[in-house]
Amino acid sequence: MTTEARPHPLYAPVAVPLAPSVPPVPPGPPDGGRADRPAGHDAGLRAARRAARAAAASVPAPGPASAAGPASAPVPAPVPGPAPRLAPERLRAGILGGAGAVALLWGVQARPSARLDAFFATGAHLAGLLAGYGVLVLLLLMARVPAVEHGVGADRLARWHSRGGRYVLGLIAAHTVLALCGYAVHTRTDLLTATGDLLSYGAIAAAAAGTALLTAVGVTSARAVRGRIRHETWHAVHLGALLAAALGFVHQLAGPDIAGGLPTRWLWSMAHATVAVLLLWYRFAVPVRAALRHDLRVAEVRDEAPGVVSVLVRGRGVARLRAEPGQFFRWRFLSRGLWATALPFSLSAPVRDDTLRITVKVRGDHTRRVRRLRPGTRVLASGPYGALTAHRRTRRKVLLLAGGVGITPLRALFETLPGGPGDMTLLYRASDEGGLVLRAELEAIARERRAALHYLLGPSDGSYDPLAPRALRALVPDLAAHDVYLCGPPAMVRAATASLRRAGVPAARIHAENFEEPARA
Repeated sequence: MTTEARPHPLYAPVAVPLAPSVPPVPPGPPDGGRADRPAGHDAGLRAARRAARAAAASVPAPGPASAAGPASAPVPAPVPGPAPRLAPERLRAGILGGAGAVALLWGVQARPSARLDAFFATGAHLAGLLAGYGVLVLLLLMARVPAVEHGVGADRLARWHSRGGRYVLGLIAAHTVLALCGYAVHTRTDLLTATGDLLSYGAIAAAAAGTALLTAVGVTSARAVRGRIRHETWHAVHLGALLAAALGFVHQLAGPDIAGGLPTRWLWSMAHATVAVLLLWYRFAVPVRAALRHDLRVAEVRDEAPGVVSVLVRGRGVARLRAEPGQFFRWRFLSRGLWATALPFSLSAPVRDDTLRITVKVRGDHTRRVRRLRPGTRVLASGPYGALTAHRRTRRKVLLLAGGVGITPLRALFETLPGGPGDMTLLYRASDEGGLVLRAELEAIARERRAALHYLLGPSDGSYDPLAPRALRALVPDLAAHDVYLCGPPAMVRAATASLRRAGVPAARIHAENFEEPARA
């Protein structure tokens, strides 16, 4: 039995101008490089983006759904101007450059010596400085600075944060062992006695407490543990990282590398103060200010398919949030059982009439409560976040590849990305027809835009793989000339990415962003 989603009147698909004035763009080189693109390529993309902004400002808001098509009521123009973005390459270069500066600071102060205790102490100083710098980087990556979130992407930031956390714990362990060995050699005592002596110093005791907190954060973040604890518990433990950073800062100021000169103490203190301000501003002050400014409240909750609901959230001046199709917010619904958890859900339609829409699959306790939300419930939304937006586009032709409820951000892109007939293709992977979410809206958009829409149905463990390279090329013959936007379950995204690479799509043109929902959502 097939269950078709009925579009909400506000979000009935709107005919998007097909931008006939955009000049055709020849396919680029197979390696996706920029230096040798045809001269018309960048001009074509700029024209396409201008057409997208013009379309967003002039698209009529639909009235009640009717066979005659959408109504022509005007929509307030969105806030002009793109959000600032920091490219991943620049952020990576900045992080590595900072690590180099820290190593240079160590090298300037290092005093070569053939003594064993001096050798251990010198190594401990380097590991400790890099560990302190690493903690600052980890906090910065999770500060939710808009330019970083929009340019790098939440999923990549989370991966860098996770990988960096392992490096930092390793550096802290190295610092601890080298410092103990150096002190034991210098005082000619055993390691146990050396440990007791060192812990008698207040700054070192503070560092030990901070290390214990960071170790707890690392343990609860391990995949084997993360899925067994509640999100609220995991979040509470992670707040301990802030205290750990403060305790580590106390220890660093007492050490010879930072305490050795006023300029060094000043720079190190300013770095910590800057990260602290960014954390307080973007993690706490900005969401509270947005809640007061926009007064977001649940307007409606409606069933879309078995186990899938859409939530419409309405407020004041929502366009000032500058939310782009493909992005997500972290939603905190102020109702029983939900107020303590920020749930990450993508927008499943463009912003219209001061209304945001998310579409949620019921999977656990939190999402079951979302389904029971009442109109008027106040909402705190932080964001928008994510880089799965039109700015990643580099080619005229675009393939959108979705799996399950991963259709939500791609549905918004399917409607809004500029292009002419034949430029847009959507492949939607689901186990059966009942798993197709927002089907009626997708089909209406495909008709309006004269875009290709294919449903890839069948069990994930079936004998036929619709995401195999040959199958993808059969559906999209010029696949290698496309940009690909990809969203779905992690296993599906990994398999699809591997198939796309084997089918000739360069990695730089595969745009995927995945964020894990809180445990037991």
